[in-house]
Amino acid sequence: MRRRVVVTGVGCVTPLGTTVPELWANLKEGKSGVDYTTLFDASNFPTRISAEVRNWSLADLGENAAEWEQRGRHTKFAIGAAKQAMEGSGVGGTVDPDRFGVYLGAGEGQQDFYNFSHMMVAALKNGEFDLAAFIQEGLNRLDPQLELEQEPNMPAAYVATRFGAEGPNFNCLTACAASSQAIGEATEIIRRGEADVMLSGGAHSMIHPFGVTGFNLLTALSERNDEPQRASRPFDLNRDGFILGEGGAMVVLEDYEHAKKRGAPIYGEILGYGTTADAFRITDTHPEGRGAITCMKMAMRDAAKNPADIDYINAHGTSTQVNDRVESLAIKEVLGADVAYKVPISSTKSMMGHLIAAAGATELIICLMAMRDNVVPPTINYETPDPQCDLDYVPNAAREKKVRTILTNSFGFGGQNIALIAGVL
Repeated sequence: MRRRVVVTGVGCVTPLGTTVPELWANLKEGKSGVDYTTLFDASNFPTRISAEVRNWSLADLGENAAEWEQRGRHTKFAIGAAKQAMEGSGVGGTVDPDRFGVYLGAGEGQQDFYNFSHMMVAALKNGEFDLAAFIQEGLNRLDPQLELEQEPNMPAAYVATRFGAEGPNFNCLTACAASSQAIGEATEIIRRGEADVMLSGGAHSMIHPFGVTGFNLLTALSERNDEPQRASRPFDLNRDGFILGEGGAMVVLEDYEHAKKRGAPIYGEILGYGTTADAFRITDTHPEGRGAITCMKMAMRDAAKNPADIDYINAHGTSTQVNDRVESLAIKEVLGADVAYKVPISSTKSMMGHLIAAAGATELIICLMAMRDNVVPPTINYETPDPQCDLDYVPNAAREKKVRTILTNSFGFGGQNIALIAGVL
């Protein structure tokens, strides 16, 4: 028999709240965390708005901020979210270190643009690029510790060290599906009996010149610069792209018997996990939702659930034309018309932007709160219906609804598709 896996701790650092209670309260009120970008000078970029984590420090959680000053922004988010989740779960000291692992979906760290630009200038000799001069300038300027912070595996290493997790340690970076995939894979590790507790989730920040430039070149970002808080509008006819966000979110996953034995708080049970690839194009979702459909069906089989069992769907809902249309199509195919038009669906990216690798874990936590309080959060900025997106997207206001089983989707560039199903224990 495979073991049951429950969530016993949650934590987050997001643009809409740096604790789970703050995030959940703001979501229920339909607030937005989008504003003008301050992390760098974006005045000459096509997109000048983003969803930043503002006015937050690890010192708020009792950490020595100076100790983490030279660490990557993604690492700080991971540690902040992990500390909240660990303290809330009370699991520390109750599990053998070698039975306690970490599985993150964390993104790459931020690049050292300042020193890199100086290296490029030093390497130009009479209009020609001098490789030797470039290397020498790098040796003079670059801090090896700061360069190491760019690696996507660093948050997982720091989290393991900070909390004494000596068991399995992994990081996956499957774009926007990363933290959902990490949670799914961490669940499988516990189910197989290879660990009793896994700290899982994700952290990412791409609000920097390279990140914004890349997404602008892909025409993926909204350019509604005059209306920052109204720019992210999933499923609305006039959507024009997503808002880039940042942050971290973590859950403590635990073998049910282990959690029950110690009297742990339980937010819900991870029931189903599906993962597929479109095998189509790098940035385009398959137009018929092939991978998304298979992924959701796989999660439902894993959870032993029927379409009528799903009480709420937290959609990937990026606010791009293609994603929202194809996701709506896929949901209708999986649930069938009799159910699909009755299930409330919302995209919380409308309020906090797209946290990229950290998005899926954040959205799972939101679903756990929906089950706890029997409230589904809204999709804000929904003004003009799209005939191709004709489901119930919980427009503009939260709704009371009995929620016992949820489905949450995460889709990523490269054609990655992840679906998670969770339920009330």
